[in-house]
Order: sequence, then structure tokens, then C-alpha cells
Amino acid sequence: MAQENYIHPPVTPETKEFWDATKQGKLLVAKCPDTGKYIWWPRRVSPFTGKSNMEYVEAKGTGTVYSYSVMRRAASPYCIAYVTLDEGPTMMTNIVNTDYDTVKIGMKVKVTFKKLNDDACLPLFEPA
Repeated sequence: MAQENYIHPPVTPETKEFWDATKQGKLLVAKCPDTGKYIWWPRRVSPFTGKSNMEYVEAKGTGTVYSYSVMRRAASPYCIAYVTLDEGPTMMTNIVNTDYDTVKIGMKVKVTFKKLNDDACLPLFEPA
């Protein structure tokens, strides 16, 4: 059984483009045009250069489970995980649509989106 008590982070001018893309089934990551490096969490200021020139680019939507924990004592069990995207950054997310006993470090996953309401979709991951 999957967790159903998701909370949508606030949409800010800095993250609006990211959240709008999730409603279209797209996962965006921020990329520094000066270094070519990707970063997770959506932001406009590069942590590499300090410039306000980060660009959003569409991610492949695939990655690998870096670490995870299954919360079985919760009213509705769920699996929280760090997923390293194929582009390089690692994001915290939930693993869904699987038996939690099958989740493993190194498991290949792909993005899926959970519609919370007309204005909000969360990027989650399921086995690839």
C-alpha cells in the first residue's frame, strides 16, 4: 500500500517552471551553463559559480536507488529513497508501484507522477 498523504511544496517564481513541467509529465533538472553540471533542487542561482543563470533542462527520468527506507509502522506504509538521476544529481523521493520487499540499492527506476490536484503533480519513482 502506498503513502497517500503527500504534501506539495510551495510554488515560488524560482520553481514555477519546474512544477508546471510536472503537470505535463516532465522532470526538469537545473543545469549550470558555465560548468555543465546538474543540480537537484530547482533553483536559479548556480552553487558552482554564484551566478543567477541556471537553466532547466528535461531529465531522462531514469536513475538508480542510492539509499532507501521502508516505513512499515506508518498507518499507510511507504518507501522513501534517494535516487541518483542519470544526469548525476541525487534527489529524495518515494518509490511506488512495487512490493517494498523488492526495493534494493542499485535498482533501476523511472519517474512517474502523482497528481495531487489540478495545480500539483509530484515526481515519484517506480521500478524501470
